[in-house]
Amino acid sequence: MTTHGEFNWNELQTRNANTAIAFYQETTGWQFRAKEFKMSDLQKYIAKRKARDPEFAKDYERGYKEFKIGVMLKMASEEAGLTQEEPAEKLQTEKSAISRIENHAKDIKLSTLENSVQALGKKLRLEVA
Repeated sequence: MTTHGEFNWNELQTRNANTAIAFYQETTGWQFRAKEFKMSDLQKYIAKRKARDPEFAKDYERGYKEFKIGVMLKMASEEAGLTQEEPAEKLQTEKSAISRIENHAKDIKLSTLENSVQALGKKLRLEVA
């Protein structure tokens, strides 16, 4: 909830925080100062656990990479202004299948990933380093 003289960035109907920041700086003259975030207790626990347990560290990183794929697909969909229904229709599948891919991209087949990316109007670039 806002009080008199305050704005919420989502009032602009945008998910792009930089667009909102630029708008408010331009229209109100307000300056945006990023908050300095300190490491949370959870982040501290994860860092300590990864340091003392190599198996946990390996599994954690693998899980993060799987999660990151889903997040990247979700972000690409949002950037394209698409809902889950639109790529689902292009892929001839249900919205729930798109949701599963975005939220649980574990063991996704490369062909499924490529088709999902194409449905978003994007290109898949794979790099082996």
